[in-house]
Parts: sequence; C-alpha cells; structure tokens
Amino acid sequence: MEYIIGGIVIVIALFLTGYLMKKKYYKEIDRLEGWKMDITDRPVLDEMSKVKQLNMTGQTEELFERWRNEWDDIVTGQLPGVEELLFDAEEYIDRYRFKKAKEVQQAIEESLAGIEDKIKSLLAEINELVGSEEKNRTEIDGLKDLYRECKKALLAHRHTYGKAETILGIQLDEAFAKFQDFEDRTANGDYLQAREIVLTIQTQLDSIQKKMEAIPDLLVDAGSNIPSQLLEVREGFREMEQQGYMLEHVEVDKETESLEKEAAGYLAMIERGETGEAHEGLEDIKQRIDALYDLLEKEVYARKFIQSHDEKVRTELYNAKDANFMLKKELGIVQQSYHLQEKDEETHSLLETKLTKLFKRFEILEHKISNQSSAHSVLGEELEYIKNELEALSEEQVHFAEKLQALRKDELAAREKVKEISKKLSETIRLVSKSNIPGLSQNYRYLMEDTKESIQNVIEKLDEKPLDIPAVQQYLEIAVMTVDKAADSTAEMIETVQLAEKVIQYGNRYRSKYPSIAKALREAEDSFRNYNYKEALEQAASSIEEIEPGALKRIEDMIGEKENA
Repeated sequence: MEYIIGGIVIVIALFLTGYLMKKKYYKEIDRLEGWKMDITDRPVLDEMSKVKQLNMTGQTEELFERWRNEWDDIVTGQLPGVEELLFDAEEYIDRYRFKKAKEVQQAIEESLAGIEDKIKSLLAEINELVGSEEKNRTEIDGLKDLYRECKKALLAHRHTYGKAETILGIQLDEAFAKFQDFEDRTANGDYLQAREIVLTIQTQLDSIQKKMEAIPDLLVDAGSNIPSQLLEVREGFREMEQQGYMLEHVEVDKETESLEKEAAGYLAMIERGETGEAHEGLEDIKQRIDALYDLLEKEVYARKFIQSHDEKVRTELYNAKDANFMLKKELGIVQQSYHLQEKDEETHSLLETKLTKLFKRFEILEHKISNQSSAHSVLGEELEYIKNELEALSEEQVHFAEKLQALRKDELAAREKVKEISKKLSETIRLVSKSNIPGLSQNYRYLMEDTKESIQNVIEKLDEKPLDIPAVQQYLEIAVMTVDKAADSTAEMIETVQLAEKVIQYGNRYRSKYPSIAKALREAEDSFRNYNYKEALEQAASSIEEIEPGALKRIEDMIGEKENA
C-alpha cells in the first residue's frame, strides 16, 4: 500500500513539474512571438515611401533598391524562418523536450536581434538621406546669401584688402563653383554627396568671412602701425642716448631689425590670405615692442628716482649716523645706572654695523652715478635698496632709544609703586590699632613680617648700581601680592573678631538653658583669648545654629545696619 501511495505522489510531482516547465517555456514563446509581430508591423514601407518623393535617380535610386531588397528579405525570408522555429519550439515543449526547446528559443532570440539591428540600420540610412535633402534645401539659400554678402563687401572695400583681394576673390569663385556642383548632385539624386558639398561650402565661406573681417586690421598693423612703433622706439632710444642714458643692455637696433623682418613676413602671409599664424605673430611682436617701451620707461623712471632721492638718502644717512652717535652716548650713560641684557648691547652693535655697510654701498653708488658707468635702472634699484634698508634702520634706532628711555620710566614707576604699597601697609597697620583687637595670631605676625620684608627687598634692589630693572619688577610683583594679601587678611580678621564677639554675646541667652551651648561658648571664648578668632566664630555659631537656625545671618545683618547708620 505504501508503495502505491509513494508512486502516486511521484507521478503527481512529475506532472506538476512538467506543467510548470511547459508554462515557463510557453511564456517565453509568447514573448518571442510578440517581438516577431512587432517587427512585422514596423512602418519601414512608410519611411521608404518618403524616399520616392525625391529624385529617384543616381545614388537615391541605388539606395532605395538596396533598402527594398533588404526589407523583402526580412519579410519573405528571415521572418518566415523565425515562424518555423517557433513551431518547432512549441512541438519540443509539448513533448517535454525542454533542452531542445531552449536551444531553438536561443536561435530565435539571435535571429530577431539580428533582424532588429538591420531594421535600425535601414531606418537610420533612410532618415539620413531624407534629412540630408531637407537640410540641403534649408541651408543652401543661406549660403548663397552669405556668398553674395562676401562678394559685395570685397568689391566695395577692395582697397582695404590690398594684395589679399585677389586671393579672396579666387577663394570666393571656388566656393561659387561648388554651388553648381551641388545642384548637379541634387538633380541626380545624390543627396548624401550634395550634403557633403553643402558642408564644404559652409566651411569655405565661414573661413573667407573671418579672413575678410580680420585682414584690414592685420594689414594696418603689419604695414603701418608696427613699423611706425618700431621707428618711434629707435628715435626714443637715440634721444635717450644723447641725454646721457646708459642703454647698452637694451639692444634696440638688433631687436627692432628682427621685428621688422618678422612683420614683413607676416604681411606677406596676410596678402596670401593666411591670417591665423599672422595674427598670433603680430600679437607677439606687439608684446615685444611693449617690452622695449617698458625697458626705456624704466630707465627714465630710475633716473627721476635717483634725482629726487639721492640727496635725501645722503641726508638720512648722516642723520642716522648722528642718531647712532647719540644712542652710543645714551647707552654709556644707561650702562652706568642700569643693568642691561647682553642682547641689548648686541642690538646697538648690529645697528652700527648695518649703518657702516650702508655708508659703503652708498659711496660706491655715488661713484657709479658720477661716472655714468651703469644703467640708471641698476643704480635706481641699488638706491631704492639703500633707502629701504635705511628706513628700517632708523625705525630700529627709534625703538632702541625708546627702550633705553623706558628703563628710566620703569625705575620711576617702580619707586612710585613702592610708595603706594608702603602707604597701603601703613594704613593696614593703623586699622589694626584702631580696631582694638585683643591680640594677633602668630600666623598673622609672620604675614606682616613677610610683607615688610618684600617691600624692603624692592627698596634694596632699587638702590643697587647698576640697576637691574627686570629683577626690580620681579621683586615688586611679589611685594604687591604680599601687601594685598596682608590687607585682605586684616580686613577679614577684623570682621571675624567683631562677629565672633557678637555671636558669643548673643549665645549667652542660651547658656543657662542649654548645657551644650554653655560648653561650646566656653570653648569659643578660649579660642578667642588665644587669638584663634575664626575658630571661635565657628564654634559659637555652630552651637547656636542648632538651637536657632539663621541666627548667624541675623547677627551679620545687625552689624551691617550699624555700620551703615
């Protein structure tokens, strides 16, 4: 029984598998069948009918026949072959020969893909032919108008084109001849070749038009403007030589002669209608002429600079020399009274060395100027360098002088600060005396001793010769901090004493009722008598706060009200 059931299950499984496989392969057959029908319905004949509207001769006739034969082959030969393969595939599927069916389907896929490519190529060629005819018809009239404009401009302004007028006329005639060639090709149905002629005419006329726009200006540049500028450069050069300028480094004759030859060569090119290279070459010549002008102008500017600054620099050098002498004198005086850092002494030495070198360079420069042995541009650059270095040196001298003067200012400021903190310490001591404080703690006495000692250290440093200002300022900074700390500690101590007395007095009301408060107050009084005022305040306040929270704040407010009253 089990074998029978197992057999039935296997049969059912095989049936379902076969059914699903057949369904899958039939689905693919339906797709391929749809693709074939789509190809059959392509409007190829409609597209080919557009060709019949053209001149059915020559190239057009040949192409049409080829396209029709290709389409007939597809419809009568290749598509029926695909149809037979579809039948074969269906038969294999019905017989469950799926492997064979798959091979046939692949063959159908390849055939349809090949037919698809052929149709795309065929339609593209048809569109190219029809499109060429339409474009030719549209563009040829515009090209004829362009030709007439160029011809008219050449005749009306032939004098502006010089010898180039002849070559331009020849090129226009060559373009005109192609119009007839175009008409002949079109009449013969050779639309693709006619399209190539249209593009050629377009290229020729565009080139001629650009040349006609450029040649007049190029002829003026090459034949007139540039030669005039070169003559002007030579004349300016001669005039400057007569005025005493040293211009051996500016090879004007050699350069202008070379530029004249180049300009003549480009002029010949322009007359032959070759404008591209000529335009670039003439622009290069203009830049080189500008460079010659720049060199000559640089000499003129340098000469004016020397004339206007030579005496000023001389005066500034001697002023710097006088300033250096005064600095040296001031440095000697300062060294007797103040301790200078090694770098400060080196600074003056460096300034003196720089000044000596500048004097030597200026003397050499003056010799060259008087002998007129160098170009003014070279001399001007040297003078400008000396001038800039001298200005920087003068600034350094001023800064160094200010630094020396600052030493004296720093000393006076330090002495004034010592007076200020000494006065503050005296006022602090008087405040302690007036406050009737029972006594002073040992720590407070040490603080006051340190404060007096720090002030004394500053005074001793100020009395040293030579005076070391950085050391004075360092000691002074410590003294200021110590005096401020002493003043703050004193104010805090007086406030603590007053508050501790008031708290103990306030706590006496609870002494008899609360033994714990009585004990705490006794301890607070002992601390107070031993000058531990802060500890006394903490002991008294903490015990009272346990019984009467906020009591310390109220006592502080009462003290504040009395002080403000």
